[in-house]
Amino acid sequence: MSSAPDHGGVTEARLSSKPVSAVSLAGQMQQVFNHVKIENLVAGLSGGVVSTLLLHPLDLVKIRFAVSDGLDVRPKYSGIFHCMKCVWQQEGVRGLYQGVTPNVWGAGASWGLYFFFYNAIKGYTKEGRQTELSAGEHLVSAAEAGILTLTITNPIWVTKTRLVLQYNADQTSKQYKGMVDALVKIYRHEGLPGLYKGYVPGLFGTSHGALQFMAYEELKRDYNKYKKVPSDSMLNPLEYITMAALSKIFAVATTYPYQVVRARLQDQHNTYNGVIDVISRTWRNEGSIGFYKGIVPNLIRVTPACCITFVVYENVSRFLLGQNK
Repeated sequence: MSSAPDHGGVTEARLSSKPVSAVSLAGQMQQVFNHVKIENLVAGLSGGVVSTLLLHPLDLVKIRFAVSDGLDVRPKYSGIFHCMKCVWQQEGVRGLYQGVTPNVWGAGASWGLYFFFYNAIKGYTKEGRQTELSAGEHLVSAAEAGILTLTITNPIWVTKTRLVLQYNADQTSKQYKGMVDALVKIYRHEGLPGLYKGYVPGLFGTSHGALQFMAYEELKRDYNKYKKVPSDSMLNPLEYITMAALSKIFAVATTYPYQVVRARLQDQHNTYNGVIDVISRTWRNEGSIGFYKGIVPNLIRVTPACCITFVVYENVSRFLLGQNK
């Protein structure tokens, strides 16, 4: 997931944007929680799990290309299908699904929490208003939801990256037996900072989700206006797929380099001194193209994944919310 700006104080600043005193902050928080719906969590989680299970092999390919910086330990692949064929021949289906457990946990939790926080923040912002939220308000709501979600899920993404980058040809790199083993060993050897490697570029990555959700909301609203129906009217699956695909392509094209930086920081085969070091070394050794390695398998994976997630989310949330009315 991708993973959707850039500091933890955004939510606090947002909460204080309404004219209230500091004494009433607790009351404001209560207002936000009044808009929390467990149905959004369940629906988002369902969409994330389904899309991840179907498309995990493409995520594995994307990460392997993203970190391909010439180290001898890494297998050499000539393209997407060559990579998948090599992994299949060496390790079978199991090889293509290396890292799937933290990916399912991470994607499920990320999408579930993202929709959970996003709808609560959006509902709070709109409270008492007759007008629709602006594109900027959708952007900020999604960014805040992304920061909260990333803070909770970053350790899961670190374990997924480590597991995906265990190459069969290098048995010494196979140091993790699974998700829990990876979490324990990373914490034991690297402490809490090890579990939060890639967090800073991940914060920038919240702009990815923010741009995607802003585009998705604006496309839906404008389309419903064009059809002259209420802005929150239900669309058919093909319409949801179209809106989700367009918004995802827009977000990926805008923010992809952060994913390369993040994956390289989390990689166990190389050592960087931070985000600036990754950027400078990638630029020096590989040029601008280095920041877009893996973008083709990423687009092939995330576009249908996003479409599946949003279609499942919209339908499951409508069903659950309808059941509780």
